[in-house]
Amino acid sequence: MTKKIHAIINGLPVEVQAGVTILDAARQVSVHIPTLCKHPDLDATAACGICIVRVKGTAKMLRACCTPLEANMEITTEDPEIIQVRRSVIEMILSKHPNECLTCGRSQNCELQTLAAHFGLRQTHLDSIVPDLPLDETTHAVTLDPRKCITCGRCIQVCQQIQDVWALSFLQRGIDTRISAAGDIHLADSPCVRCGQCSAHCPTGAIVEYDDTEEVWEKLRDPEAFCVAQIAPAVRVAIGEAFDFPVGTNLTGKTYAALRRMGFKAVFDTNFGADLTIMEEAHEFIERFAHGKSVLPLVTSCCPAWVDFMEKFHSDIIPNFSSCKSPQAMVGSLAKTYFAEKNKIDPAKIFVVSIMPCTAKKFEILRSKEMSSSGYQDVDVSLTTRELARMIKQSGIDFHAVPEEQPDHLLGAYTGAGTIFGATGGVMEAALRTAHYLITGENPSRMEFHMTRGLQGIKEGEITVAGKTVRIAVAHGLGNVEKLLAKAREARAAGQDPPYHFVEVMACPGGCVGGGGQPYGVTDELRTKRAAGLYQEDQAGLWRCSHDNPYVQKLYEEYLGQPLGEKSEQLLHTTYRPRPTYHR
Repeated sequence: MTKKIHAIINGLPVEVQAGVTILDAARQVSVHIPTLCKHPDLDATAACGICIVRVKGTAKMLRACCTPLEANMEITTEDPEIIQVRRSVIEMILSKHPNECLTCGRSQNCELQTLAAHFGLRQTHLDSIVPDLPLDETTHAVTLDPRKCITCGRCIQVCQQIQDVWALSFLQRGIDTRISAAGDIHLADSPCVRCGQCSAHCPTGAIVEYDDTEEVWEKLRDPEAFCVAQIAPAVRVAIGEAFDFPVGTNLTGKTYAALRRMGFKAVFDTNFGADLTIMEEAHEFIERFAHGKSVLPLVTSCCPAWVDFMEKFHSDIIPNFSSCKSPQAMVGSLAKTYFAEKNKIDPAKIFVVSIMPCTAKKFEILRSKEMSSSGYQDVDVSLTTRELARMIKQSGIDFHAVPEEQPDHLLGAYTGAGTIFGATGGVMEAALRTAHYLITGENPSRMEFHMTRGLQGIKEGEITVAGKTVRIAVAHGLGNVEKLLAKAREARAAGQDPPYHFVEVMACPGGCVGGGGQPYGVTDELRTKRAAGLYQEDQAGLWRCSHDNPYVQKLYEEYLGQPLGEKSEQLLHTTYRPRPTYHR
């Protein structure tokens, strides 16, 4: 049994498990200790020094984020001296920070700005020593402004420890310490996979999403352009956080309405593309699993950061990768072919905007030939959830009051299987439902495959379909991928059967609900609530299997022919290639 620790915090008795930090113990008795460098996803670094507290019997001020609570400690978290030290620390940070709040992408959502306001800092007494460092926008996915870095180290931790990418590092020492792509090169030339987890964990505007909103506004003002939008599964359960809705509230209908009021002439849903992905991917799996037409395991490919990571570091598994485009690309391709033909619209005038929880989608749409199989670039601009929230506010739309609307159903109707794509394990669960149908001719008796759900870094399991065992694995957070791939490689080298038949990988912890373009402040608690919103919609859906979507069935009957057919291969599939290798 784990030992219990008893202590006193601001006169309040507290009991916690041994090893719990002072910071977490204080939260259990509703005592707030300010922090700047600490994030719940990451190990404490004690870099900022703002969480200092006083312990009776010692003159030292301890940093609460990294100091374990000890038995019988009597802790004071606030007194005039502590407050003054914290103010001085914030002033020192501000002396190296540009005074650009009005034009910063994190204005009113910046942890440093919030702390300065809480401590009543109206002026600073230190000389400004803001470094003259260039902006790095080379990835066209995230923007790095090292002048705004407060050297908390969050971005480096998530990039190295959670994502195993190692694209970011600190350079130089002391007061000259700065954040940079490793080797002081452009971020686009580094191992960066554009996942945006650095931006999701940065407390200031040092790393934000690359802003494409002005290009979209320009097209919306163009009377010749036929602007269409599509929204990803995870966006609907996160957009509300920017408007003070409870976390996980599903706002699909309001988002459709807001997009139409902004000027979009058609509104589709990426969930439709998710259903289509499952139709193609499930048939791919059956071809490999039941007919032995290619290597196993089949590995999912709808996450662009994972694709980038694979092409850079694990190109030997390209033969295992599903050739399916991502759902956003499928919808974009069909918008400029099927939809254009049905509505007699010149596809050259169709401007497709995707609303994604992801910064890597901005990179995906720029993948040259393989993302323009229709003759046009599948998706013209990809916006993050954060960018859409800003555009809604700029439009003067009362998001709380706007009535719900429906999508344009030709490429907008979807099933519950398409919805759960937004949570880790959702692609696998959706694919298993349809794979079961393709093998047995019947939907599974239970639609839920709970072994794929939850926030465990790697999830493994087996299901039996028509007497055959299907071994599956799900990984989220790129740092977990290496363990799965090592097993597969070992089996291949030994000439053994693969340890898995089907593998899903999502680059971001929690899957798309925790994507790098989602509202700031993500934690496992928020990831869980966002995912719950998706599972609730799946549970309530009229159709819960992708193959039951009547609009998908109609698409194949009228236009595509059949999954993995000639036209499907042309419009819905892609290829991969090794990219430059980076040594980490």
